[in-house]
Amino acid sequence: MSFVQGLRCRECGELYPKAALHVCELCFGPLEVVYDYEKIKKSISRDIIASRKKGMWRYRELLPIDGEPVVGHDTGFTPLVRSHNLARKLGVKELYIKNDTVNHPTFSFKDRVVSVAISKAKELGFDTVACASTGNLANSVAANAAACGMKSYVFIPYNLEHAKVLNTQVYGANVVGIRGNYDEVNRLCSEIAGKYGWAFVNITIRPYYAEGSKTLALEVAEQLGWSAPQNIVVPMASGSLLTKVYKGFKELHELGLIHDMNTKIYGAQATGCSPISTAVKEHQELFKPVIPKTIAKSLAIGNPADGFYAIDTINKTGGWAEDVSDDEVIEGIKLLSETEGIFAETAGGVTVGVAKKLIEKGILPKNESVVLLITGNGLKTQEALLNKVDSLTVIPARLDAFDDMLKEKEKAKSR
Repeated sequence: MSFVQGLRCRECGELYPKAALHVCELCFGPLEVVYDYEKIKKSISRDIIASRKKGMWRYRELLPIDGEPVVGHDTGFTPLVRSHNLARKLGVKELYIKNDTVNHPTFSFKDRVVSVAISKAKELGFDTVACASTGNLANSVAANAAACGMKSYVFIPYNLEHAKVLNTQVYGANVVGIRGNYDEVNRLCSEIAGKYGWAFVNITIRPYYAEGSKTLALEVAEQLGWSAPQNIVVPMASGSLLTKVYKGFKELHELGLIHDMNTKIYGAQATGCSPISTAVKEHQELFKPVIPKTIAKSLAIGNPADGFYAIDTINKTGGWAEDVSDDEVIEGIKLLSETEGIFAETAGGVTVGVAKKLIEKGILPKNESVVLLITGNGLKTQEALLNKVDSLTVIPARLDAFDDMLKEKEKAKSR
């Protein structure tokens, strides 16, 4: 049964059919999926959801495909970790980590959006999927395309982290490095999409793709006993994740699955690419595009497609936005690793670093529930930590050598 009515322009409200469309023909505004919520109310409940397999598709009525998914059957329902150690360090009462570093199959939240996008692409009759990516999306498109037998083309800035490039190539995707930043890659991909007619997940079928991000919010609410958190910190690249997290909570409230929806949403960026957070802090409705310069490459989008909507969502919910330096990103990665045993990529360092800064400034309340979205695995961005952790201690294979090393460490601690 389909619960999708079609697509609607987020600016002028013009309606469109369920097709591979992403821009309004009248005003060039972005399109968004529209659902029949009255029909959904009759088909979904907490008990029905609980009876289903744990994964993102347990919320299938709120995802925009008409048939069965072709990929992503084991994607989602990642741990929501009650983080006592990090909470003590940051001085907050109730802190949770939504840990998508272990998401299936490529260890980032992008597996959620790609599962939806590729399933929709198959429904619409495409045989080739493609993307412009800062890394995680490249991994996921390549892996999921391989899993369902589709051809894939992946376009990335040529200087991405080595692990992310390798983790895309290994799946047999056609990987193309572009001499330019993500915004330049994205412009080229728009031209390629127009010429070759491929299903670019974050261009041609972007309205469907973006809906997969909602599952983070849906899972968080269910894992909190069907309640929305009071505060949530979300990393921002295009800004789409933040807006869809808000949409997810709103839909649950509209369907009566959660009773209150008072979540304040906070956006996190790296200072070297912070068009959205800068606009929020300057009380501007529009952002100014920037040229990215940050180690947080997965967030390095200088002209964010959903930046305006992210700003509006932050303001509407009473949240805020902040950004952190590269050094603070590294500190955030290490802090999360050392307190909770979770190794996040640079985007996770941004989220933790921004949360720390917001708490210290008194903007993020210490006595309310706080969720941090950790969206990717640190094994993908190891270069960022080179020379930033303690050097390896090497000793001969003798007990006395170990004794001497231990004494030196004790002396160093007492100094």
